[in-house]
Amino acid sequence: MRKKFVSKVLMLVSTMALLSGCAAAPNGAVSGTVNGGAPASAPTSTPSSVPANGNGEDVAAKPEEEQSRHPKYVFLFIGDGMSFPQFQSAADYLGAMDDSDYMKAVPSLEDNQRAVLDGPVALNFMGFETVGSVVTYDSNSFAPDSASTATSIATGHKTYSGSINVDETATVSYETITEKVHDQLGMRVGVISSVNLNHATPAAFYAHQASRSSYYEIGLELIDSGFEYFAGGGLLKPTGADKDKEDLYVLAENAGYTVVKTQAEAEKVTSGPVILIDEHLADSSAMAYELDRTDGMWSLADYVEKGIDVLDNDQGFFLMCEGGKIDWACHANDAASTIHDTLAMADAVQVAIDFAKEHPGETLILVTGDHETGGLTIGFAGTDYDTYLSLLDSQKISFARFDSDYVSAYKENKTPFETVLADIEELFGLRADGDADDKLALTDYELGLLETAYEKSVNEKDTGMAEQAEYVAYGTYEPLTVTITHILNNKSGVSFTSYSHTGLPVAMFADGMNAEQFDGYYDNTDIYVKLADMLGVK
Repeated sequence: MRKKFVSKVLMLVSTMALLSGCAAAPNGAVSGTVNGGAPASAPTSTPSSVPANGNGEDVAAKPEEEQSRHPKYVFLFIGDGMSFPQFQSAADYLGAMDDSDYMKAVPSLEDNQRAVLDGPVALNFMGFETVGSVVTYDSNSFAPDSASTATSIATGHKTYSGSINVDETATVSYETITEKVHDQLGMRVGVISSVNLNHATPAAFYAHQASRSSYYEIGLELIDSGFEYFAGGGLLKPTGADKDKEDLYVLAENAGYTVVKTQAEAEKVTSGPVILIDEHLADSSAMAYELDRTDGMWSLADYVEKGIDVLDNDQGFFLMCEGGKIDWACHANDAASTIHDTLAMADAVQVAIDFAKEHPGETLILVTGDHETGGLTIGFAGTDYDTYLSLLDSQKISFARFDSDYVSAYKENKTPFETVLADIEELFGLRADGDADDKLALTDYELGLLETAYEKSVNEKDTGMAEQAEYVAYGTYEPLTVTITHILNNKSGVSFTSYSHTGLPVAMFADGMNAEQFDGYYDNTDIYVKLADMLGVK
């Protein structure tokens, strides 16, 4: 199985990628925009409308036979909740960890001993040949949800937040790019997610439901899709909301799927149709956060490797892989978990990069997000122009595991605050006692925040805050846990503005065959249009 990222390996990968191809600068708005660049509500682009690729070549002027060629292998990686702040903070974190004098190079110190910041370590996909920006709004919000944005990517249509591949009336269903290539071209299809396989983003590639919460019905559509490979988190509500329906896993087996729930069995899989459920399911039956994963547990990259083994054939394949826990970590404002799950997705992308080297001229790799989550930013009022991103390395477990393994026990045992502080120091590095130069030493103000949150979480005491102030402080998360991550985030020089999604555009990184068509600034519906046009599906 794949090991966790180390910064020097990633630096080598990114350097090689940068040497092999540089990112193309945007050439202005592409079709799908109107009135000087405002995104149109419906896609109108065609491959010939892209003005030029990164080498200045007029795409429309290419020979007709070259334009008509399409990739045999398509990889679509979607970092749920991943926009510019998520991958840039991951790159900056790696740069901080790899820079021996990083902590001396901060701008507000009077004497930085001539230390010079080395800068970020680019993630592998940040060196792809084409880079674009993608607008994400949906039919009722500039801060959309995963169901609607994944619908736009998969079908080229806008819809309401919460709906999957149906129109705003929920009376018209949209066929997905994966259904079309599967039925019209005979390409095999795989869907991978680090969260539940019937969650919104993966569901948008095979299901058609008015509500993303119709988990059982979505699971039935998963089975009916006939796609050859599903892998990652477990199915939500496998026996229905009232637990009175036939088990989805049994129905899948009856339909011809092999259902695998252990790594030992997964190792032996060579063909589909197959559903691989991660053996080490964590919160909400999803894969564990990368921060909690051990080397003995399969990673997202392992499921991509296995997907290639299952899907590879003469007609080619389309593989969608979602890094879903980036979004969950951002909802909870856990910067360290966000960064590590972003790195886990980059590790999965590396599998596709390695495959493309063996299949040059036949492979297209796309890396994007569906929306941004959390309003993450690099910078915090309390640290001015400074960042101390290497402090995030002090966090040893995710917020979710701290909730399940520690806070639940605190509540049951009414654990004293002093004992809780000792655990916080061990697991997050935050110390009640520390000298003036210790960046992880808690101030009296921060200790007060922790104690108030402790009393709220463990002893269920009223905080005395107004309801709105309490929501801003804790959201819907465990008060003690989210206060710990907020303090560590802020000491590191990063912060969040929301527990929800935001309206930021997301990036599009493209490499390989027809990658130049993804240059520019365009609507997320154009992702589908570009893919459908180049693949020749109707």
